[in-house]
Amino acid sequence: MESDEIRSRFLKFFENRGHKIIPSSSLVPHNDSSVLFNTAGMQPLVPYLMGQKHPNGNRLVNIQKCIRTQDINEVGDKTHDTFFEMMGNWSLGDYFKEDAIKWSYEFLTSKEEGLGLDPKRLYITIFEGDENAPKDAESFEIWKKYIPENRIYYMGAESNWWSVGDNGPCGGDTEMFYDITPEGLGDLTKNEYIKADKAQQVVEIWNDVFMEYEKKDGKVIGKLKQKNVDTGAGLERVLMAVQGKDNIFDTDLFVSVIDEMSKFANSMDEKAKRIIADHIRTSVFMISDGVIPSNTKRGYVLRRLLRRAIYYCNSIELKDKTTVDLAEQFVHIYKDGYSLKDEREKIRSVIQKETEKFDKTLKSGKKELEKIMKENNVNISGKDAFTLFSTYGYPLELTIEIASENKVKVNIEGFWLEFKKHQELSRTSAASMFKDGLAK
Repeated sequence: MESDEIRSRFLKFFENRGHKIIPSSSLVPHNDSSVLFNTAGMQPLVPYLMGQKHPNGNRLVNIQKCIRTQDINEVGDKTHDTFFEMMGNWSLGDYFKEDAIKWSYEFLTSKEEGLGLDPKRLYITIFEGDENAPKDAESFEIWKKYIPENRIYYMGAESNWWSVGDNGPCGGDTEMFYDITPEGLGDLTKNEYIKADKAQQVVEIWNDVFMEYEKKDGKVIGKLKQKNVDTGAGLERVLMAVQGKDNIFDTDLFVSVIDEMSKFANSMDEKAKRIIADHIRTSVFMISDGVIPSNTKRGYVLRRLLRRAIYYCNSIELKDKTTVDLAEQFVHIYKDGYSLKDEREKIRSVIQKETEKFDKTLKSGKKELEKIMKENNVNISGKDAFTLFSTYGYPLELTIEIASENKVKVNIEGFWLEFKKHQELSRTSAASMFKDGLAK
C-alpha cells in the first residue's frame, strides 16, 4: 500500500462516518501571525475549535501540509523530517473519546477499510493528570476494549498534553505507537516501552487530542465552550508501519530520490543523503506556497534549508546531480496529490538562483571555517561566526553543526552581539544617507 492509497483510504474512511473533506491550507498561516508556518493540522481550525461554526459542519477530515523546524538537527535519523503531511479528522463539539478511539483503532487495524496493521504491535499512552486536568481514566477504560491493559501506559504532560501555543485550545491526548522491529518486541513494561521509544523501535503513528481546555498567556484558565477531538497522524510515519520499513526514507515518498543520489554520490553517508532529500522536499513545498529565500522570517528558514542541503550535496560530492534535479523528482512524486507541477518553473528558478548564489562562497567559506577551527580548536568566536554568516553566507546553525561534528564550540551569544552591532551600523548608515539625500 503506497502513499496515494493511504491518503485515499483515510479520507474515505472518515467521509463514510459523516466527515466533510476539506482541502489543505497553505503552509503560510492566514489566521495566525504568531507563527511562520502551519505546524499541525488543527492550526488553521483554531477559531472553530474555540466555538466558531465551520461552514462544512462539525465533523471534518483533511490532509494538511505542515512544517516544523525545531527538530532540524534530528533530521537524518529514522523518523524526523521538516515537512510532513498530517492526516487529521476533527469533531467540533460533536463526538468525543468513545468514537475517536474506536475509529482510530479501526482505521489502523481494519484490512477492509483501513491500513490492516497488526494490533499486537500497538502500544498506547494516556495522559496521567496534573494540576491542569485529571487523570484520563475514561480513555483507559475505552482502550481496554481493544488493547491489553499491560500495553496502555499513563504518561505526563510532556508527552501527552497538546496545545497550539501559549494561547488557544488544549487538552490531554492518547497516542498510538507501532512496533517497527523485524521480530516484534511483545509485551513491555512502562520502562521498557520508554526505552524502545527512545531507540525508535516503536514509533508514534497516531494521536487523538481531547481539546476541552483553554490556555491564555501560557496558563490553562478553564474549559472551552465545547469538547473537541483533534486527530493527527503523520503520513510519513504511517507509511513506515504499513510498508514494513524502519525509517521514513525507505518509503515511496523518498526512496527514489535517495537511490538517485546513491548512484552519483562519492560518499556512502546516509545521514547526509537523508538531510538533502528532506530539505529539498520542504523547500519545494515552501516555494510552491509563495516563500522566497531571504534573511528574515520565512525566507530565512527556506534559505537555511536550501543552503544546508547544498552544503551536504557538496560534502558527498554529488557529481552530475543538482539540487534542481532532486527538486524535479519531488515535483513528480507529488504530481497527483498537490499542484506542484503548476509551480514547477518557479520552483526550478528559485532553487537554481539560491544554489548559484551559495555555490560562489561555499568553497571559500569552507576553507575559512576549517582554518578557524584549526587555529581555535576549542571555540569559534562570535566575530568569526558572524564573518562566516555575513561574508560567506553560512547560516549560524550550519556553522554550529559543522563545528559540533569537529567537537568545536561556537560562541552563539557573541554571534548575536556582532549581529546587533551590524544592524545598528546599518541603521546609522541608512539614516545618514537619508539626511544627506535631504540636504542635497
